[in-house]
Amino acid sequence: MDLVDVWPVFGTRLFTPRLELRVARDEDIPGLADAGIRGIHDAERMPFAHPWTDEPPETLRREMARYLWRERAAVAPGTWMLNFAVLDDGVPIGIQDLRAVDFTPLRTVSTGSWLTRSRQGAGLGTEMRAAVLAFAFDHLGAEVAESAAIDWNEASLSVSRKLGYCENGVKRVTARPGTVEREVLLRLEPGDFMRPDWELRVEGVEAARAALVA
Repeated sequence: MDLVDVWPVFGTRLFTPRLELRVARDEDIPGLADAGIRGIHDAERMPFAHPWTDEPPETLRREMARYLWRERAAVAPGTWMLNFAVLDDGVPIGIQDLRAVDFTPLRTVSTGSWLTRSRQGAGLGTEMRAAVLAFAFDHLGAEVAESAAIDWNEASLSVSRKLGYCENGVKRVTARPGTVEREVLLRLEPGDFMRPDWELRVEGVEAARAALVA
């Protein structure tokens, strides 16, 4: 028996032409923290609802571990957050998450992600989100995928447009204390998904489905 037998979602692995996405394990945390510390965005603007990248390195490392452990412990059939470590040649370069609440009746997922700055601009953000969308639609039976981005975050909005999302309203959010931003809401159904010209390879899907779909 190994760790996958104890926690089946650890066996979930997605493979694209350039990347491996696997549910983050403890051994991925130091590399993920280093990828975040190396920089993700301009310091003047905060793209995340929680400004975690403002933390000093020692705090960021600790809080990333706590965050991943907390979300892992909350995984249950129907309601879950999967944080996929994004690996390029075995090296963590970011996180692509996939989450759901009341998945069985709603069949709705949402996504969020970040990518270390040195690897941005090469289409990897599109590739990693396409991977979790194909996984959700084709293997978990999702019928809707949602996302959101602050209106100045053109990189994230561009990924959404490439993949077929449509705008679904706006809301006001605070990223940093005292700063109000306009967040664009996005929605995608399987028939509108602009699929890539490659086929996703998936491992551990049966165990994942049993753990996630009530």
